Amino acid sequence: MDATGRSGERIGAASALPLLVERVSALRGVGGRVILGIVGAPGAGKSTLARELAAALGSDVAAVVPMDGFHIASRALPSPEYLERRGAMDTFDVGGYLALLERLRRNTEDVIYAPAFERDIEEPIAGAIAIERGLPIVITEGNYLLSDEPRWSHVRGFLDETWFLEAEPSLRIERLIARHVLSGKSLEHAARMATGSDEHNAQLVARTKPAADLLITAD
Repeated sequence: MDATGRSGERIGAASALPLLVERVSALRGVGGRVILGIVGAPGAGKSTLARELAAALGSDVAAVVPMDGFHIASRALPSPEYLERRGAMDTFDVGGYLALLERLRRNTEDVIYAPAFERDIEEPIAGAIAIERGLPIVITEGNYLLSDEPRWSHVRGFLDETWFLEAEPSLRIERLIARHVLSGKSLEHAARMATGSDEHNAQLVARTKPAADLLITAD
């Protein structure tokens, strides 16, 4: 993993995670809760990086709140066509996500319960993640955190810093196909989604890269 900031600094593969830990830890100096956003296309490895970063910081310091918890449940989608392209902007409850970010930023409640997305059943699970008031760092990850589309454009205002994770396209697609197959889709169906709707979403995400505070390139 290699990282480049707006000032041009580069982080070598072997030392990437320790330096990323140091970077996010330094944000705590401004006082209050730190909310870090990790952005990237489908299959880039956002969830893995967020989990590794949170584990390195410690469970008493950081927790991960994925944007994927705000996938609209299958039964609530308007038609099967929406399910086929799940992951597009209009298949998320962006209002719910913004409301959660506002609560996390305000940090006045003893515990805030956030949803997660369970890939085994391909559905969101309400109240799956508990964020206590004393937790100093929240890491949120998702595709559209830097989007300038209506409503999505408000997400950036809740984040102290945003990192963009970029992976080689063939690796992303390979991961996505495997993910879809694990969820029960045929190999043909999985490949069609990975190179179709997922790739369309990836192109939308790629356009937001210049707005990130740090670019991280995965091996």
